[in-house]
Amino acid sequence: MVREQYTTTTPGTSLERPKNEYIYKIGIYGWRKRCLYLFVLLLLIILVVNFSLTIWILKVMWFSPTGMGHLRVTKEGLRLEGESEFLFPLYAKEIHSRVDSSLLLQSTHNVTVNARNSNGEVTGRLNVGPKMVEFHSQQFQINSRDGKPLFTVDENEVVIGTDKLRVTGPEGALFEHSVETPLVKAEAFKQLRLESPTRSLSMDAPRGINIKAQAGNIEALSQMDIKLHSSDGVLLLDAETVRLPKLPEGARGGSGISQGLYEICVCPDGKLYLSVAGVGSTCQEYSRVCQ
Repeated sequence: MVREQYTTTTPGTSLERPKNEYIYKIGIYGWRKRCLYLFVLLLLIILVVNFSLTIWILKVMWFSPTGMGHLRVTKEGLRLEGESEFLFPLYAKEIHSRVDSSLLLQSTHNVTVNARNSNGEVTGRLNVGPKMVEFHSQQFQINSRDGKPLFTVDENEVVIGTDKLRVTGPEGALFEHSVETPLVKAEAFKQLRLESPTRSLSMDAPRGINIKAQAGNIEALSQMDIKLHSSDGVLLLDAETVRLPKLPEGARGGSGISQGLYEICVCPDGKLYLSVAGVGSTCQEYSRVCQ
């Protein structure tokens, strides 16, 4: 510090002021001044470079008052035009495309969509891979435009809610267990075939079974036996002609009158055979077939 000395005098006396022994210069001189100017110049250069980089980034990223590039910020949310690539998970409440275009999700490996609860636990997962589409949840349901359930899957059953289920495969449909349906119908001008290659085929109905062919024949083929059973009622064969071409004919046991007519007889074990028709029943005469 510069210390100043003050001396008081009385009128009529004169004193000599003492000379300052030390004189200090105020300011920055020498190498300090040159370093300060160099530092200020360096700050100006950095400021200009940062400002230029900022302008370049704004231009390259297409920043605007409404968004960035193809990304627009609207009142309804974010609107993205064109194709975009996400390197990390995307969290959104709703994703939909424009009215005049479809929504495409594409990946080199797979596309996974997760639904989480308030605790962050995954409650539903849809994984679309190159060879398989997997869905993990308690229930999977597909609805129509009007909200009608078309296809529903849960742990207990699979429900198809359409009015008609069409199977177009050449081998038809394969069911390992029972099938419950009110109607099984073939396509127009196609044959309907119900087949069990290694096991039995059973059709049960509380009020009856109706088998109908509009134009054609009905055939029932079996390696072993074919049983038609009615627990409470009769078995009715209503047709203009009922033919049993492969029934055995009983050997003649006595005299009879034959006009090309035959009688159907039944053995005690249920076997059917033919006997030559007569005035009365001739089943006893031809009963040797039952032995």
